[in-house]
Formats: sequence, C-alpha cells, structure tokens
Amino acid sequence: MNDRKEAIARFIREEFPQARVEVDAVGDRCATVSQAVDDSDLRPGGTISGPTLMALADVALYVALLGEIGIVPLAVTTSLTINFLRKPEAGKRIIGECRLMKVGKTLAMGEVSLYSEGLDDPVAHVVGTYSIPPAR
Repeated sequence: MNDRKEAIARFIREEFPQARVEVDAVGDRCATVSQAVDDSDLRPGGTISGPTLMALADVALYVALLGEIGIVPLAVTTSLTINFLRKPEAGKRIIGECRLMKVGKTLAMGEVSLYSEGLDDPVAHVVGTYSIPPAR
C-alpha cells in the first residue's frame, strides 16, 4: 500500500510541479492530502480562497481514484461542487479527506471533506465526478 502512495505522490510531483499538495494516505477507496497555506492562497479578509480549496479537493479526488484504478493520467474532472461551511484558518494547513462513493467503468464519484489542521469541524464539503478513459 505504501508503494502505491509513493508512486502516486511521485506522479503528482512530476506531472503537476505547480501543485503544493502532499499525498498523506491512499487506500480503500480513500485518500488524504494536505497543503500548507501561504499569502498567495488568501483572499481579502484573511481567509483561504475558494480556488485554493477547490484545487485541493480536486487533487484529493484524483489521488483516491488513482489509488483505486492505477495511474491513469487522462482521468479528468467532469464536475466539482463545493459547499463552504465555515471560514478556514489562514495560518493552518488545509487537509482534504476523500472517500470514493462509486467507481464504475467510465465514471467515478466521490466526496471530500476539507479541514483546517487541528479543527474537528470541516470548512467545506465537496462532491465530484471523474471521467475514466477507456482502457487501451
């Protein structure tokens, strides 16, 4: 299981060098990812921006899916819906915990809970769908 996590983390680092996301856990249709937050992630009012939260959730879904089907670079997001629940803390890492709800032949659907590190209540809830390309 650790080999799978390391392979996915390496793939993310190599293919998405702009991403600052760390792969913390992968397995059993789940994934946990995290990201340190800096000033570039903040919006006026000192809260973490929506695009930062959505990007982390999208990566969490992608990592969970790759953990389930293997590294399939052309699996792509087809929908992503986010509900912002409370203000994330600017000085804390954001943690995304993903659970895949369904993995079919062509589509996978999952949900992600986003947390500010150290807080029990989620700051956002995300539901997303990925398209899985046909096997070659």
